[in-house]
Amino acid sequence: MPLPRLSLAPDGSHGPLDGAWWPRCHALELELPALVGSLDPGHGTVTRVTVDPAAWPDAPHTVPAPDHVIEVARADAGTATHVITLDCGTAGRWELLVVPPDEPDAAAARLLATAADPWNPLTAAQLLARAETDLVGESAWESEGGPTSS
Repeated sequence: MPLPRLSLAPDGSHGPLDGAWWPRCHALELELPALVGSLDPGHGTVTRVTVDPAAWPDAPHTVPAPDHVIEVARADAGTATHVITLDCGTAGRWELLVVPPDEPDAAAARLLATAADPWNPLTAAQLLARAETDLVGESAWESEGGPTSS
């Protein structure tokens, strides 16, 4: 797999998110090893992830990663919508927005940047709702004669 599309807050976060991840597909067993492998090893080894069951309905219970196995847990319904939590044992954890794989490039880029802003106060659900509103607004503007990307 190519390198993951990932954006992390520098020096930690002060909001509900530590960054965002934009997987290429819905197969967690294919995407997770590259994500985990791209994280700074100084933050510890990811031993467990918690995923949104709606986003990852077919997620396996474990995923092999280089040198270890990652336990996969499903969050309670509605509590972690569009979020993946990466637990690194005693070293800490990451809370990442999961940008849907089919999100348009421009919207995904905005989501990756905003979620990685250390002062971002918005939750994953709020960010995705705002992105959807922005996308609808842009489509309406373009249909009314506004600029389109060429």
